[in-house]
Amino acid sequence: MIIIVQVVLVLVVFFFSSMLIRGGSNAKHMAVRRIMVLLFAVSAVLSIFFPAILSQMARLVGVGRGTDLMLYAFIVSFLVYMSTTHQRFRQTETTLTKLSRRIALDEAERPWETVAATASPAVSEPTSNDAAPPRPRQGL
Repeated sequence: MIIIVQVVLVLVVFFFSSMLIRGGSNAKHMAVRRIMVLLFAVSAVLSIFFPAILSQMARLVGVGRGTDLMLYAFIVSFLVYMSTTHQRFRQTETTLTKLSRRIALDEAERPWETVAATASPAVSEPTSNDAAPPRPRQGL
């Protein structure tokens, strides 16, 4: 029975590890992420097959049990995940705000264009005073 549980746990670790490895960002971030996932997968498999090693590591660092050591590692991992996710969402919100402002400026009604469109076609050509002032270009 214990072999079945171990095999199922190893399959779950491999499944979630492969899900974490996929995804996109810059190359440096992806390399670090893949190394961390690989280390997690190896340590998870070793702790499943050899739980005594995890308990020895826990005693080595001053923690009572191996399960407590795993709990502490998961808490730290969760906090790192929350921090990086928060930074990514802030960056996305900033980009979205800039994009929304750019679209609003590009689609805003320009009074000099509506006056020219409503003018009668019988009017002679506009003089240089009637020309629309150049629009300043704004960067993102």
